[in-house]
Amino acid sequence: MTIETVSLNRAYGGTQGVYKHASRSTGTDMTFSVFVPPQGANAKLPVVWYLSGLTCTHANVTEKGEFRKACAELGLIFVAPDTSPRGADVPGDPDKSYDFGLGAGFYVDATQEPYARNYRMWSYVTEELPALVAAQFPVDASRQSILGHSMGGHGALTVALNYPQRYRAASAFAPIVAPAQVPWGVKALSGYLGGDRMTWRKHDAVALIEDGARFPDLLVDVGDADPFLTQQLQPERLEHACEKAGIPLTLRRQPGYDHSYYFISTFMEDHLRWHAERLKA
Repeated sequence: MTIETVSLNRAYGGTQGVYKHASRSTGTDMTFSVFVPPQGANAKLPVVWYLSGLTCTHANVTEKGEFRKACAELGLIFVAPDTSPRGADVPGDPDKSYDFGLGAGFYVDATQEPYARNYRMWSYVTEELPALVAAQFPVDASRQSILGHSMGGHGALTVALNYPQRYRAASAFAPIVAPAQVPWGVKALSGYLGGDRMTWRKHDAVALIEDGARFPDLLVDVGDADPFLTQQLQPERLEHACEKAGIPLTLRRQPGYDHSYYFISTFMEDHLRWHAERLKA
């Protein structure tokens, strides 16, 4: 498990690094970022995984997320992978739209050609990258949590619901909660997984809850000025599913906030403190 250091910067007494490695899951080089707070010099620390949204790379949250001060105070390692495989030989959307293909891996393992060879982001974020990070950084693997934004919020919720024993906390900013019911999700799931909607249910938070998946509690923030709120996000579907299943959900509708990193950075510290409470030894 070898990694190449792309950059290292000192921040809040810790280290913000960007790294690259050859991924066996995607068959490409993959880039990710890791912030290790100063406490990591002497101890293994809990880790927070952050999954980004459509069109993003690791860089969006690394540069705009404003997480380092809180992570340094709380003693949290923060890991941000890319959203899809990259490279000249990696197929993208033939229509060259932003919501499928490059930058839009949707955190699934594709089964449809020509995407099946490279688009294996589920295996990457749930198996390969956690093993790599645990081998290279001072991570306490018994204390992990996950959060994400938009497509990454979908990823965080579905990963947590599939692996409730692995993650002590899960939260999301403006997640796609029921992708099988909205245009972004239908396009991605049908393109990567094919037309059998039963195979989609593993990657749909609302469907997972309907099928019996459970998690101790969830935190979700959405902005009421988000232009995607009504058509793509539909948080009320998650609210209804959690209420019916008895899953405690804190759903906060933030007045005036949109879908951007201005919104995410405003509430990032709230989420990290919520995670830190659940990551205590």
